[in-house]
Amino acid sequence: MNINHLFQLFENTKVLVLGDVMIDAYFSGVVTRISPEAPVPIVNLRNKEQRLGGAANVALNLKSLGAEPIICAVKGNDSDGNRLKELCEKEGLVTHALITDHSRRTTVKTRIIGNNHQLLRIDEEDTQEIEKNVEDSVYRAVHSLVGQVDVLILQDYNKGLLSPTLITKVIQLCKEHNVPTVVDPKFNNFYEYQGVTLFKPNKKELTQAENITEKIGLEEIKKLAAIVREKLGAQGIMTTLSEDGVLIDTAEETVHKPAHPRKIVDVSGAGDSVLSVAALCVAANVSNELTAALANLAGGIVCEQVGVVPIDKAVLLSEASELTA
Repeated sequence: MNINHLFQLFENTKVLVLGDVMIDAYFSGVVTRISPEAPVPIVNLRNKEQRLGGAANVALNLKSLGAEPIICAVKGNDSDGNRLKELCEKEGLVTHALITDHSRRTTVKTRIIGNNHQLLRIDEEDTQEIEKNVEDSVYRAVHSLVGQVDVLILQDYNKGLLSPTLITKVIQLCKEHNVPTVVDPKFNNFYEYQGVTLFKPNKKELTQAENITEKIGLEEIKKLAAIVREKLGAQGIMTTLSEDGVLIDTAEETVHKPAHPRKIVDVSGAGDSVLSVAALCVAANVSNELTAALANLAGGIVCEQVGVVPIDKAVLLSEASELTA
């Protein structure tokens, strides 16, 4: 498929993003000395920033690529929840399916950065499963929107939104409407995502799911991906392998794309960019070969920047054009 044509298809793609949203906060500055009170660096604070994180960052990636994302998620009834909604609206994201849960805090991850290196992270969060009434509200929102979208993303950060019952009901709903499902899992509920279109664990999540603790090579990862795909009844599994690139396994083929040489600054949010590109490729029904290549590029590009940032469409298009020339 022509790359320019594919990127034009992205712009007509509607994506429902169901998952854990959060605020990524950054306190950044310069470190020149160690504290006399404890053996820790002193950060001379220069900048404070709040960005959208989790499933909201997936939505930002999709929007950056020209697609139309709709967020379906929960936030707390607190100042951080209000701020989360403000950030979404500022970015032009659709928020009418952003549901307030009065029983929990809005998730905030605060990173302390000195001399462009992350020194500490502070998490504010509640991770218990959402209550039944909230789950019902989320499902109703998905039900009302699923007929309007081309693909649905389930972005699981184990913060409590994606319960086993909600996962099962949403996947079944998508099957009834012929909407493909793309999943970014975590360890909890890993095998609840039965029958999805594309399942995207990283190498650590894949090995943890099968209780493998020793280091294994690429050939073993390929075999493991096939085993997990069959257990899930998934059409395909995309495994991100950090410095070893991206692997896609289906019943028909296995595709591996090695990583490109990069100056890695920060891996935060790389998985979100990979997921976004993969979901748009699934919606466009492109080959596994091209899906793996584009997702691989996207993950590498965002790793060259500090913090959680969405993929730059122009940079991705430029590199993709060179790759497929």
